[in-house]
Amino acid sequence: MNYTNKTIWITGASSGIGKGLAFAFANKGANLILSSRNEEKLNKVKNACKDSDKVKVLPLDLADFSSFENKAKIAVDFFNGIDILINNGGISQRSFAKETSFQVDQKILNINFLGSVALTKALLPHFIDRKQGQIVVISSIMGKIGTPLRTSYAASKHALHGFFDSLRAEVYNDNISVTILCPGYVNTNVSINALSGDGSKHNKNDPGNANGMSTNAFAEKAIKAISKQKQEVIIAGAKESMAVYLKRFFPSILSNIVRKIDVT
Repeated sequence: MNYTNKTIWITGASSGIGKGLAFAFANKGANLILSSRNEEKLNKVKNACKDSDKVKVLPLDLADFSSFENKAKIAVDFFNGIDILINNGGISQRSFAKETSFQVDQKILNINFLGSVALTKALLPHFIDRKQGQIVVISSIMGKIGTPLRTSYAASKHALHGFFDSLRAEVYNDNISVTILCPGYVNTNVSINALSGDGSKHNKNDPGNANGMSTNAFAEKAIKAISKQKQEVIIAGAKESMAVYLKRFFPSILSNIVRKIDVT
């Protein structure tokens, strides 16, 4: 796909996967709208992008659902239309269910699941009116399986699949596509920023993330899947990818493995 002058709105764009996607799409000539809560970091990403004059910054809190209708209008007006929405923003978890407050459960679900749903619904009328558009959802391997210390995080990612698989069928006749990407370990600060059971930051970089795929490598694979309007793509190492297939064909074997692994 030729992305020159295509407009792409990316949430969670101040760091990690979102930042990597911003650089990759900027290199392909796209117009970008970058969103997250941290405006200072967003501006740094903007300034580091190729053709930064084609990049707009739109601060956004994924838990502030009531602001989304207005944010969507602003985003559409930046470049007189949006072609692709990438729901990337989110937060992870590092705590056992028995040690996790219900308020933390709610926060993770609100940001990871309802935030993406609410923002998509705010922009959906624009896509329907234009009879074109693509919705991209950054899920996770945790959207396909579950492990200890990830109860609410895995739930939020599983929920994304249910909603956006259903939405894909609903908007097909409006020429709107839905692509779900499932990353494995990517070298980002996701574990450092993850929530502990009491809501505090985990503040540790897990070995899996530290040794994971680079954000640049992930972005290139992601763009190929987005360009082909794939429905769902796993972008992960061999072990993580194998876990998904074990879940589907040999679930009892995966359950036995999950119980024994040292999850961090």
